[in-house]
Amino acid sequence: MAPLRRDMLLGGAAALAALWAGPALAQSPYPSQPIQLIHGFGAGGNADVVARLVAQKLASALGQPVVVEIKSGAGGTIASGYVAKARPDGHTLVLLTGAHTVSAAIAKNLPYDPVKDFAFVSTVSSFPFVVAVRAEHPARTLADLLDIARKEPGKVTFTSVGIGSTQHMVGELLASTAAVRLLHIPYRGGGAPVQAVIGGDVDVLADTLTVAAPHIKSGRLRALGVTSAQPWPGAPGVPTVAATLPGFEVRSWLGLAAPAGTPESVMQRLNAETRKALADSEFQKALAGLGSEAAPRSPGETMAMVQGDILRWREVATKAGISAP
Repeated sequence: MAPLRRDMLLGGAAALAALWAGPALAQSPYPSQPIQLIHGFGAGGNADVVARLVAQKLASALGQPVVVEIKSGAGGTIASGYVAKARPDGHTLVLLTGAHTVSAAIAKNLPYDPVKDFAFVSTVSSFPFVVAVRAEHPARTLADLLDIARKEPGKVTFTSVGIGSTQHMVGELLASTAAVRLLHIPYRGGGAPVQAVIGGDVDVLADTLTVAAPHIKSGRLRALGVTSAQPWPGAPGVPTVAATLPGFEVRSWLGLAAPAGTPESVMQRLNAETRKALADSEFQKALAGLGSEAAPRSPGETMAMVQGDILRWREVATKAGISAP
């Protein structure tokens, strides 16, 4: 066979092999490598604990390691920005918190679009906040506290883990709904806010049960109300805020998301495996220990919830004059 003809035949065979191999490679089963699960908060906190629970369940179901990586700072926006720019193949995920929607509501220059740059897998957990005062505070009920605030506008103080935090927004929403003026005293996080209330430096704490419940049980804090619409199992005997302010409800959340453009088949697989994890009784028990409950949603429902939260917090921020750089 002439060399030229032989080369042409070999070249044609190679090209045909590539055509057959291309689709097979493009459609390789998901996942084909370890998965990164990013979050933007401290080690040992709610987000970190839940991320590791989710990682364990997904790794078992998907047959690949799921490695939790912390990229903390800026209220979770560093982690979100990292994932928003990651390759949209389902191998990089982020565990978002309710802070995602608060940041979107108040920040002027986020390095990503909080809705368009993400493919939302599902919410994982949902939880209320508890409004509490120190045990020696004269307010025995939420109604008492609001009466004091009405009689002496601006005298009643509330704390949070920082300006623009979800806790800050809960306090502002409480004030707005009750038509009272509360003075915000922010701290930098950690245990400082709850210690400020216990020590009498600040009147009111609006925080998660993870933070507040141990001090309520010890008798150092008095719970005045929980922000769920119905009484919360993790706060037995605590009335709802809605019992005093009808219609009041705030529940924050943790949820999974991938970069926008992640294939639909991958999103369906991730949603299905997340739902299976959330149906597990041991997983639910672990969430209950954190003061939260399993909250599975479809990708579309999760995106709609994110959009609704952004609008709600934007309205609260506008009324309170809250903004961030």
